[in-house]
Amino acid sequence: MTEIATVVPALDRRGAAATAPVVDVVIPVYNEERDLGVCVRRLHEFLSGGFPFTARITIADNASTDATLDVAQLLAAELDGVQVVHLDRKGRGRALRAVWEASDAQVVSYMDVDLSTDLNALLPLVAPLVSGHSDLAIGTRLSRSSRVVRGPKREFISRCYNLILKASLQARFSDAQCGFKAMRTDVARKLLPLVQDGEWFFDTELLVLAERSGLRIHEVPVDWIDDPDSRVDIVDTARKDLLGVWRVSKGLATGALPVDELRAAIGREPLVDGVPLGMVGQLVRFGIIGVVSTLAYMLLYVLLQPLAGAQAANFLALLITAVGNTAANRAFTFGVRGSTRMVSQHFQGLLLFAFAWVVTSGSLFALHRWAPDAAVHLELFVLVVANLVATLTRFVGLRFVFRNEVPAAAVVNERAAAAQLDNRAYAEL
Repeated sequence: MTEIATVVPALDRRGAAATAPVVDVVIPVYNEERDLGVCVRRLHEFLSGGFPFTARITIADNASTDATLDVAQLLAAELDGVQVVHLDRKGRGRALRAVWEASDAQVVSYMDVDLSTDLNALLPLVAPLVSGHSDLAIGTRLSRSSRVVRGPKREFISRCYNLILKASLQARFSDAQCGFKAMRTDVARKLLPLVQDGEWFFDTELLVLAERSGLRIHEVPVDWIDDPDSRVDIVDTARKDLLGVWRVSKGLATGALPVDELRAAIGREPLVDGVPLGMVGQLVRFGIIGVVSTLAYMLLYVLLQPLAGAQAANFLALLITAVGNTAANRAFTFGVRGSTRMVSQHFQGLLLFAFAWVVTSGSLFALHRWAPDAAVHLELFVLVVANLVATLTRFVGLRFVFRNEVPAAAVVNERAAAAQLDNRAYAEL
């Protein structure tokens, strides 16, 4: 939803509207009347003292109830290149979306009003975006070379949250919530309409969508000092973040989030088509799903064996877990979303199930041939070993089944590049 914002534009010393800058530095604020003036003047002095790109400071006041807006307007009147945007609804994400979508700068960025991050990291943050090398840039407090001062409670929460993102959303970026980020404006306009959250989860959702769309995220280790006067409600924020993780996970799994279309339009594809990337990560995710599937298989077998016998119980337990295993690996191991080719891929998954069934039932047959009175726990041991053999084969097979899905969007980029070459050749004629 588009936010309605009131803008007090930046002016130069002659009172004329300032020209479009290279970098727009947004400071989202809520009830910051006490610290706003000191922080904005410090940032303004830094940008005016040798920063190599033209820059504007945008104070984004989101529904402050104190004198923050008045202070911001005084600063805009006093300092060159400072503008104010006022929104009637609270939320950092809403404020950033409103300013970033309307910005005329080449690069949009933001930092917390307390300037917890050392300003010397601003140039390394935006330079790769200005050059076109990267699409987004984030400050990270979790790099080994970062220098961070904060309490153990916040350190623990931050690391746990980022571990949750890596486990549930396969995130590869290191620090989702550091208040120090930048983005190419043309990319922001394509990505922001898909971001639903308007509060603290905004950053995470933006980064996950960017990563899944094939955008390059540049990370900058920062020096960061925690603000002891932070008014963030940790419990409420954590609850909303976990709900956001669930919503985004569901959207990615069902194909409701059109990341494939974004990848085709603005993503960076593998350098060589058909060469699978991230095999270690695939093995880890495949292993996790395999452990869960094996436990489910064992439970089903134990429940069904007294009712249906060993062979029937093995067949039914394998069939049920194979369908779930294929669906889980499709979505999480190989990152294939939506309904395209789903039926054929599940059919091929069932063929791999048939192989697993032959291996396990053959092992069971051999066991009963040599030990007719084998106990259930011995049957289960033989079946688990046989399943391990079948699982290795299954991984290789599934990589073949989903081999063309990840780089498929590269065809679009290849055709676009070919069209550009054709147009260039025509122009030269």
